[in-house]
Amino acid sequence: MAVSSNLTHFTSVALNAPRTLSSAIKASVCPIPLHNACTSGNWSSTSLLSIHGSRRSRPISVQAMSSSFGSRLEETVKKTLEENPVVVYSKTWCSYSTEVKTLFNRLGVEPLVIELDEMGAQGPQLQKLLERLTGQHTVPNVFIGGKHIGGCSETVKLHRKGELEPLLAEIKNKKAQS
Repeated sequence: MAVSSNLTHFTSVALNAPRTLSSAIKASVCPIPLHNACTSGNWSSTSLLSIHGSRRSRPISVQAMSSSFGSRLEETVKKTLEENPVVVYSKTWCSYSTEVKTLFNRLGVEPLVIELDEMGAQGPQLQKLLERLTGQHTVPNVFIGGKHIGGCSETVKLHRKGELEPLLAEIKNKKAQS
């Protein structure tokens, strides 16, 4: 089924990606336009599932597929956070996302950057999932060592207090030891 193959492709891309997922994922998803806001849109998984589900010869259960799709997406996010020391969920046009990416760059850190606005219909779904997991509905959404740090303000505050670099060093040391 198309939804499963897209999710499988997303999962394999997410786990084997270089530092930015956007171009590989953009080619694999249904190109539904997003609206220009740093917050989650109101696109539902129903849109993606209905488009791809229409290829089936009999009616599909969108609710069942939505929960299955959501749980698989959640598993993918958790695995991504486990396997990457620093992850930034971002939007290319968001100045706060740019500020965080620039800060990490100045510190010599290469986070895994996932550009939600370049993911087609999966971007808003992923942002809604992140909101459910973290309570934060805006980008950037920063994770260090699998732990949610927050957005731009929280990341910059950690840096100004001198706590960000030791946290990054700790994560780097843990990775080197394993």
